[in-house]
Amino acid sequence: MSATMTAPVIDQARLEAFVMRAVGDLASAYGGVMVSLGSKLGLYKAMWGAGPISATELAARAGCAERYVREWLNAQAAGGYVDYHAVSDSYELSPEQAMVLADEESPVFVPPAWNAPASMWFDEEKTLNAFRTGGGVAWGEHEARLSCGVAAFYRNGYRANLVPSWLPALDGVVAQLESGIDVADIGCGHGHSSVLMAQAFPNSRFHGVDSHAPSIAAARENADHAGVSSRLSFEVNSAVGYTGRKYGLICYFDTLHDLGDPLAAATYAAEMLAPGGSVLLVEPFAHDRVEQNLSTVGRLYYAGSTTICCAHAISEGGTMVLGAQAGEARLREVFQKAGFTHFRRAAETPFNLILEARR
Repeated sequence: MSATMTAPVIDQARLEAFVMRAVGDLASAYGGVMVSLGSKLGLYKAMWGAGPISATELAARAGCAERYVREWLNAQAAGGYVDYHAVSDSYELSPEQAMVLADEESPVFVPPAWNAPASMWFDEEKTLNAFRTGGGVAWGEHEARLSCGVAAFYRNGYRANLVPSWLPALDGVVAQLESGIDVADIGCGHGHSSVLMAQAFPNSRFHGVDSHAPSIAAARENADHAGVSSRLSFEVNSAVGYTGRKYGLICYFDTLHDLGDPLAAATYAAEMLAPGGSVLLVEPFAHDRVEQNLSTVGRLYYAGSTTICCAHAISEGGTMVLGAQAGEARLREVFQKAGFTHFRRAAETPFNLILEARR
């Protein structure tokens, strides 16, 4: 500190409050490890619907060592992830907690999401280098838990919303799907969104595209398992190079903002649309201004965007790095520049914007 600078005046109360906030965040990070352990060991499932249960009983049910289970349960109780009954020295998973932690079919099942920060830590050296050099980190360069975790986490949200509410929110698209059209799913990942649509609309044909070969391999397995492979194909390709046919619907599920040139992707989509075709754009929920996104959800998305979304876009050349908090106005601008004359918000959730574009 130079001689001309005066020492800052520290507000002790504000300092202590901020320290406790930082410690709270640290505790949450520790808690994520506990959630992952509890899910993989079957501890939550063993508690689901069991009522109050002792650490000894839970350990026996899950086939785990009691001393570890007791300590894990206390960590869970301290975080509000299970309820503790002091009189009986027992623990209980409420129905609401079970939806988030034990029910793998629930739209709010969260344990797989903890694979994403695990990969972020594993890939820290790559991110440090990207910050220092301005280079990118492609999706396929991340630790494998990223793609698996993101696919598993998004799957249930798509299952709860895609066919029941998002597609019906588009003008006339459900009727087209029922009659039979070609559909492209760009950035399809493990193919869960493609499979859901193929199961719901047997008269239509679906084509998933992703640049990440291991994800496409997983998508083919998922399609085989669901019994829809005859109407659902996949290819390893970019957002501007997929199979040349005319599509009645082109979808981007949480992927457009990851692309190095989203304008080129939108322009290519305009060329690939059949007459009367639509684009379904699902993006992370965001307002248009930074100060409007300073929330828990915004914090989550900005952090993921820093290490994953922007990093991948930069790895593709990064002519327009949107990030995961692009907001509706910037997305509208992309599609207007690509020649689309119709763009509207069809629906929204606390986590997603559902947008419709037409030429």
